[in-house]
Amino acid sequence: MAIDAELVRKVAQLAHIAEPEERLAPLAAELNGIIAWIEQLAEVDTDGVEPMTSAVAATLPLREDVVTDGGDSARVLANAPKTVDGFFVVPKVVE
Repeated sequence: MAIDAELVRKVAQLAHIAEPEERLAPLAAELNGIIAWIEQLAEVDTDGVEPMTSAVAATLPLREDVVTDGGDSARVLANAPKTVDGFFVVPKVVE
């Protein structure tokens, strides 16, 4: 996939990024270099390689899944800066 100055201009406009006209061609060249580097990854033989989520093999400790009543609400609410009728009071964020 080749990226030209026109495509860079269109993407910059869609992203609401103001780029001067003289920066479009160098950006296109830089993006083409990045795309070429990414395309090199397709050449890597990954047959027989298991997908991984981390570079370190580790298992997470598990706990028993037990249903509880949630504990002592009075102790939990004691940490709140402000409560009303047993509920946390938080600032309004949506009008």
